[in-house]
Amino acid sequence: MSEKVTFWFDVSCPFAWATSRWIKEVEKVRDIDVDWQPMSLSVLNAGRDLPDEYAEKMRSNWAPARVFAAVATLDGADKVDELYTTLGTKVHNEGPVNREGVEPEFVYDDLIVESLAEVGLPAERFEVAHTDAYDGKLRAFHQGAIDAVGDDVGTPVVKLGETAFFGPVITRIPRGEEAGEIFDASVRLAQYPHFFEIKRSRTESPQFD
Repeated sequence: MSEKVTFWFDVSCPFAWATSRWIKEVEKVRDIDVDWQPMSLSVLNAGRDLPDEYAEKMRSNWAPARVFAAVATLDGADKVDELYTTLGTKVHNEGPVNREGVEPEFVYDDLIVESLAEVGLPAERFEVAHTDAYDGKLRAFHQGAIDAVGDDVGTPVVKLGETAFFGPVITRIPRGEEAGEIFDASVRLAQYPHFFEIKRSRTESPQFD
């Protein structure tokens, strides 16, 4: 029987990206069924007093998150998965994203358009990027993550069976059977109803090779 996983992400987040690539490795060695859903760091940080540089990034993050909300609503989780892999690879593995001389709201536009074409999604999905047409849907997907895990979180949120956590936060991507073993351990922790948190200070940024 497949292990059910729900994975909420913001495509801009390098920690979500590293964890998502681990889950893609797990798919190769374990029987899991992953439901990929968008959430939004822009929604999460709305109304907060943020440093200028981070606030600028939150302005940038609306466009891709809105597109993912539209794809999740109209095209389903499999296409969300494909688009996340394609756009995330451009953002993280082939990045950094060019922000020079580009208004924050538009820095992801070319990458979104390219990625939609590469995964065979309609070009008109991009039309929602700079409107609020799917903001209600995006906030609903985001709230699904918050309802599952609580308020004190970022991205990713991963639900294993009936229990959701912020994270796991990793900086390297486990491969092969090691990916599966770490997944098994995570599932076992999730099965214990009184387990809540493991944390230590990070000593490196995420690496994706």
